[in-house]
Amino acid sequence: MSKTAFAVGAHPDDIEFLMAGTLLLLKEAGYEIHTMNIANGSCGTIRYDLETITKIRREESLEAARVAGAVYHDSLVNDIEIFYEKSTLARLASIIREISPEILLVHSPEDYMEDHTNACRLAVSAAFSRGMPNFPADPPREPTNQDVTIYHCQPHLNRDPLGKLVYPEIFVDISGVINKKAVMLACHKSQKEWLDRSQGMDSYLVSQRNLAREVGAMSGRFEFAEGWRKHLHAGFCPESADPLREALGPLTFVNESY
Repeated sequence: MSKTAFAVGAHPDDIEFLMAGTLLLLKEAGYEIHTMNIANGSCGTIRYDLETITKIRREESLEAARVAGAVYHDSLVNDIEIFYEKSTLARLASIIREISPEILLVHSPEDYMEDHTNACRLAVSAAFSRGMPNFPADPPREPTNQDVTIYHCQPHLNRDPLGKLVYPEIFVDISGVINKKAVMLACHKSQKEWLDRSQGMDSYLVSQRNLAREVGAMSGRFEFAEGWRKHLHAGFCPESADPLREALGPLTFVNESY
């Protein structure tokens, strides 16, 4: 059986902005890849009602997953409703047990909005509880005991909530898949107008490329890169575990000053 990598984002298009290049490379390296947005994108519009935009964004996410060759998992809550609470955690824990990922790609522990931060906390706790029979997953699933290594992607705009530039621990060269990463983001057609108005991001495809170029410049060797910080191993995997680097080899570079 192939190894499995699971990317968990807060909203539709977060994975495409922050994680998709690495996910595509893991697919090329033989991993089965899975994607999930905890929130359904219900607030990412100035034009549509909730039911309409939710349907649109689900279809866009499904198409992006198809482009990547990923298994798509449905969202759990509306936007701005990603709270660190038991019911959402139990539902995400069930999915973690179902997938049993060796690699878990999640948001930065500190980010510009609470949906991102809480999505990170939920994913980490769901992974931590994977082997605990007394934590009830929803729907119920048997606990799993596989090692899982968690990697945190860059925060939005590569900066923490106070505007300080965040340097990754691990750089992944995504230059060879940057165009496919853009195709995945382009699936989210509904977001161009919303992002331009709400965040001044100009063309979201240009913004995606510029952010990857900035991380590449931080590496000092790659044109386009995604950045990652490895979560503490305790409770998840051996201290020496680093399956991302093992899978991608020369496409990775470690920031020795991290």
